[in-house]
This record gives sequence, structure tokens and C-alpha cells, in this order.
Amino acid sequence: MRQITYQQIADTVERLCIEAAYELPEDVLEALKKAAGNESNLRARNILEQLIENAYIAESEKIPLCQDTGLAVVFVEMGGEIEFEPPQEDKELTFFNAITDGVARGYENGYLRKSVVAEPLKERKNTGTNTPAIVHFSIVKGDKLKISVMTKGGGCENRSRFKMFQPTVDKGVIVDWVVEVVKEAGADACPPFVVGVGLGGDFEQCCVMSKRAMLRKLGSRHEDEFYASLEAQMLYKINKTGIGPQGMGGNTTALGVLIEAGPCHIASLPAAVNIECHSHRHKTAVI
Repeated sequence: MRQITYQQIADTVERLCIEAAYELPEDVLEALKKAAGNESNLRARNILEQLIENAYIAESEKIPLCQDTGLAVVFVEMGGEIEFEPPQEDKELTFFNAITDGVARGYENGYLRKSVVAEPLKERKNTGTNTPAIVHFSIVKGDKLKISVMTKGGGCENRSRFKMFQPTVDKGVIVDWVVEVVKEAGADACPPFVVGVGLGGDFEQCCVMSKRAMLRKLGSRHEDEFYASLEAQMLYKINKTGIGPQGMGGNTTALGVLIEAGPCHIASLPAAVNIECHSHRHKTAVI
């Protein structure tokens, strides 16, 4: 068994939170550049060029890409040959404590806005640490630990949707529903978007799949040609809506549509759309 320490995990999560806030992933930046080069609407092209300039300024000056530095969503893939080693001074601390520590330190040391309230209805008091994070944990083969941090802004997350379809529904109905969700999001969610789509699973797993799908690189195709074709259809129809960058019109409403599909009950066809703004911030590390 390979041991990975509490401190290694906390330090890695801290670094990923800060890097995600400051550095737009290269595939997203390249997608913005490609969109600007192909944009026929002058106003839309100017907006895209401003977004590109914003990304360069944020990285060079070490300042957040957006003032909403998001809720930390952490995807963990832990090899079955790994053993977690808590700190010597407190053996009660867990893997999840390490992630929480890393997020808190990342948001404090990176001077990032803290946007988490302790409960949703009564007082909505800010925790002051941007914790707890949302953590999705899975066990995989091997002796590596893969940690991905996505910092999810409130404006785009608010426009995400879930729906349970009849299992006999035509694929075109699914495509049109995804497009309609994006149209309803409009300018409120800061286009151009990255759109994650989950198909299958159950009520909660479908939504997780829609968010995890957005960890794929923009421009990549689903390994199954059927779903790759659906991604292309959805992207084409979304961009034909003419919403455009920041809702000001143009050819570029979405930079990409990414689908993750999974097994589901014979009586169900769950579908989820997770909307992400142009500031698609995520970073991954393997320990």
C-alpha cells in the first residue's frame, strides 16, 4: 500500500483552488480564441477579445478571473492501493478534513471571495472559509490519487436544470430540451457557455455526471459516436440561437457541449444540464 498524507492532500487542494481562480485552462482559452476568429458579429468579437485579455491579465497579475470565485467542487479518484495517513498530532482527522483544510487555506491565501453560507433558509450566515466543499469520491485501480477542483460560480449554477423523461422519448426531444435550458439561461449565466450534459443514472447521479463531464477538454469528442453526434447537434443548435457572448448577439453562445452517459433504470431516462460560464475554472493534479 502507498501512503498519502493529510498534508499532501491539503497542500494540493490549496494550490488547485488558487490556480483555478487565476488561470483559465488552456483548452478554454484556445476555444475563446477560435470563437473570436470565427465570430461574424463585430460586437461579439470585441467581447470575446476582452475575455481573452481578461484571462491574460488574471494570470499575469495573479488576480481572480471573476469576482465570484465560486463554490469549490472537488472530484477525487483514489487508487485502491492508497492508504490515507492522518497527521500524527490528530489521528481523528479524515481525508475529507484534508480537503476542507485545503479549500479554506486556498481561499484565504489566494484572497478569494468566500461565498458559502452554512444553511440555506434560516440565517444564511457565511461560513467565512468557503467551506464545506462539495466532494465527489470514487475508488479506482492503482496507487495514484487524482484530485480535480472546479470553482463553480452562482450565476451559471443557478441556471442548471434536471428533468426525468419517459424512456421512450426520441433523442431529438432531449436535444431540444438542452437547447431550451441554454436559451432560458441567456445572458444571466454569462455566455459563451460550457454545457455539461448528464444522461442516465438516477436523480442525483445524473446531475453529478453533467458536472463531471465538464472536466473533459473542450474540443474532445465523446468516445461513443452516437453521443459525439449528439454533442455536435446540441452545440450547433445552441449557437444558432444567436444569444452570443454576454447575451449581446453573435455566433458564439457556447464553446462546447460535453456529455456523460451512464446506465439507468428501464423505466427512467434522467437528463441534467449543468451550465458553466465562459470563466470555466478547473484544475487537476495527480499525486
